[in-house]
Amino acid sequence: MARTSKGTIIGRLQTAARLSRTALAERLLDQGLYAGQDKIMLALDKENGLTPGQLAERLGVRPPTITKTINRLAAQGFLEKRASRTDARRAHVYLTESGAEVIRAIERSVRKTEKQALKSLDKEQQKTLANLLAHIEANLSRKNPPPLGEEEQEEDA
Repeated sequence: MARTSKGTIIGRLQTAARLSRTALAERLLDQGLYAGQDKIMLALDKENGLTPGQLAERLGVRPPTITKTINRLAAQGFLEKRASRTDARRAHVYLTESGAEVIRAIERSVRKTEKQALKSLDKEQQKTLANLLAHIEANLSRKNPPPLGEEEQEEDA
């Protein structure tokens, strides 16, 4: 087992992930959002009108969790559910006008949290970290990681 001076590498990863989620959650709370709600909002910003099942699949969570969160976001006025035009048993979820407006605030919160997390790392260290994390994700998801040293192309947010 790999150990660092302060514990296992996986322990350090878990701590960093928890701290980053906490920092982001604090920023999102200023927008009236709770942890996890941002993921649904961002997914709908990318593709509005998904079904709850599609959202659950894309975010890797169980449908009951998505349904509960959608209902909360709808009560807050950020989302609305509409019946499918082709299948009365299905509903689609859409951002409302106020939901679309809060997307920019979510993106700012994510950028600020990332900036805080990476502030002591130079650009080369940030690229190396991103590459190493991609390998860890691939290893844990049983996907083939990209060759070491090969930088991934990131989409501009």
